[in-house]
Formats: sequence, C-alpha cells, structure tokens
Amino acid sequence: MRKQKDSWDSSESYEVFMGRWSKLIASKFLKWLNPPINLSWLDLGCGTGALSKAIYSCCQPKSVTGIDPSAEFLIKAKEKISNKAEFIVGTSTNIPKENETFDKVISGLALNFFQDIDNSFSEMKRIIKKKGEIAAYVWDYSDRMDFLRLFWDAAKRIDPESQNLDEGVRFPICIIINLKKTFQNADLSDIETTYLDIDTIFSNFEDFWKPFLGGQGPAPSYLHSLSEALQNKIKAKIRERITFESDGSIKLLARAIAIRGRYK
Repeated sequence: MRKQKDSWDSSESYEVFMGRWSKLIASKFLKWLNPPINLSWLDLGCGTGALSKAIYSCCQPKSVTGIDPSAEFLIKAKEKISNKAEFIVGTSTNIPKENETFDKVISGLALNFFQDIDNSFSEMKRIIKKKGEIAAYVWDYSDRMDFLRLFWDAAKRIDPESQNLDEGVRFPICIIINLKKTFQNADLSDIETTYLDIDTIFSNFEDFWKPFLGGQGPAPSYLHSLSEALQNKIKAKIRERITFESDGSIKLLARAIAIRGRYK
C-alpha cells in the first residue's frame, strides 16, 4: 500500500488551503455547543488558531489554551489572538497541563490526525474537570467535503494508487457512526452529533487550484510528490468535472461532523 507523510510546516500555505474555511466552520461549531460563559477551554490540535480565536469572539471564556505539535503554526495563532490565549507545543497524548484543569476540551479538524486515539482520550480525560465536556468536529471527507472529493476522485482516475491516500479512505473515524463509537468507547455520556455545513466559494478555477500547490496537508502533499505532467493531468480532469457559476466562480459544499460528550 502506498503511504505518505503529510507536510505541516507552513502556516501561510495552510491558511490559503484550509485555514480560510476553518474560520467559517469554527463559529458554527461553537454556536451548536452553546456554552455558558467564563469557562476554561483547551483547544487540542489548535493549528493556526481559528477555533481559539472564535472562542474569544463568541464564548466569553475565562481562559483558552491551545496545544499543537507545530511551533510554526502556534506563531501564527499567537499573532491572531495577541496575548489573550496561551499556546503550547504538545500532542494529544502529551498535554503539558495538570489534572482536571479545563471545563471544555475541544478539537477542530484534528481528531483524525491523532496518532493514538485511545491514549489521546485518556489524556483528555486526565486534564478535564469532572462533568466536563469533550467535543470535536472533523471534515466529512468521504462524502460532502466537495473540493477534496473533486480532487481525490480525479487523482484516482489518473493514478489509481492515490486511492489509499484519500482522506475519505485513510480516516474512517470521519464517518458519523465511527466517530460516535469512538466517543462511546472513551466512556463518555450524553453523546450528541450533528452536521455543520458551509459554502466554499472560489472566485475562479485558479483560486480553487492554487492552494493545492502549497504542499500542506494530505492532498497538497500528494500533489507535490508528482511530476508536473501528472499534476497537470489531475488539474485537467478536475476542470472537466467542476461546475462553474455564471460569473466563473465555483461554489461547493463543505460539511463537518460535530460531536460532544460528557466525562462522567
């Protein structure tokens, strides 16, 4: 089976490729949670800080801490939120905080990248207060994350081996039944799920295509590994299948699956 190491070393490229959509979905997630004010939050896998920033905008928190393995991403997060939040290098299985520190532990678009999901939940339960809530959302990669589905479906036609790199195949946790089962296996209660939809609007085809060239995340990392000839074949195949609006723009749906559960 063909394998790949995803690149996560450029916050600027990530912002262009995925960050602009992360901002939109974060506020929808927090509206669904509808939390009380004055809580202590942990944003696990915070990336460049879209969700942490939204917490300050929407939730009147007592405190926000962001954890991410990428120091470069955390620099961008600190720029967004100034001195309000604390950002620390760490991982889902090594959270450098004391027991029972947070009221809410949340993860935006990162849960599927956690290397050891069982130990990740053990660590989340260690640092959350009793009766605290763990919540997350992930992209619906296998169905309605449309701009990625267009990419991988085209790539598979040009390079059949790319199917194994498709997030819809790689990340079975990003199916609502499997995600709910993961929270149940973590011994969480009062589990709820929902879908969160946003429109991803690209001004033209180049606005759609150029972010794939940045090398950040599974699809761009895969594309970066190919020859220019293969890249152009995939580009042409996508253009054949894409639907344009009357003004030449492209409007696609991006869906996330959200879940919440309470620690007993």
